[in-house]
Amino acid sequence: MAQSNLAQAIERYLTFLQAEENKSPLTIATYRQSLNLLLALSGVTDPLLFSKQSIRVYKSALHTYRTRQGQELSVRTKNHHLTVLRAFLRYMLQEEELDVYPPDRVQRFKEEQRKVKVLFAEELERLLTAADTETKIGRRDSAILHLFFSTGLRLAELKSLNRHDLNFSTREISVRGKRGKVRVVFISDRAAQALRSYLDARMDHLDPLFIRNHDLARNAMPPGEEFRLSRISIYNAVKKYARLAGIVSNPSPHTLRHSFATDLLRNGADLRSVQEMLGHKDLSTTQIYTHVTNPQLKEVHKKYHGK
Repeated sequence: MAQSNLAQAIERYLTFLQAEENKSPLTIATYRQSLNLLLALSGVTDPLLFSKQSIRVYKSALHTYRTRQGQELSVRTKNHHLTVLRAFLRYMLQEEELDVYPPDRVQRFKEEQRKVKVLFAEELERLLTAADTETKIGRRDSAILHLFFSTGLRLAELKSLNRHDLNFSTREISVRGKRGKVRVVFISDRAAQALRSYLDARMDHLDPLFIRNHDLARNAMPPGEEFRLSRISIYNAVKKYARLAGIVSNPSPHTLRHSFATDLLRNGADLRSVQEMLGHKDLSTTQIYTHVTNPQLKEVHKKYHGK
């Protein structure tokens, strides 16, 4: 069956993202998923047919769409799909010079300010000490937990780290984040100790920083990509130790990233420095943490609120 003009245009756009924009495979997969949804729900077969009415139909379809688990999409997810549509239309306008519907006229849904889930200090300490460091897997998982909180790394960033990315003498790691942007993150004393303890226990010469099947790995030849710990394994490890630590808020790796950012701000770090350390493109993204950490508001409450 022949592809529609829209489907063909989408393929060209995804090729452009890879070849010209150097987007990561994860980003391209995410865009493909979103644009496939556009194909399925919009009823549009050609990029030139997007109009105020067809976009209204698509937005309405996003409201009624249900996932395989029967769940409706969050406002944030709907807005992600609209952002991808805008980016696609911008590509058609600028790169293919087609007279398509103006991307800036695709309005996003009104979104409430995101709620940031962070761990209390005592919860964080219980989580960081939950792994059994008498075992190799326990040492690995302890290093993962400490590294998340020490650096504020995203899950995909931590997963992709190699041994040579670590500089123990300067306590720095060079990380390639979203949009291929490289930034430097810093390792705390505790994280460095946990990482050394884990690496000292390894008997292999493979490149990935975090691996599975340690006994098989010791006889494998580098680089050893097949032994790299997967995203889901790292995610599940954080969930596992949160349960062992008795933390009922069900934290994820991203909760440790939030905790890292709020810890910095509560201790006096400026917002732009935190933006740089988190690898945020826009300062507005970092500002979601300010309402959690504004010490001036706390002092006003303490001074003026009735006892």
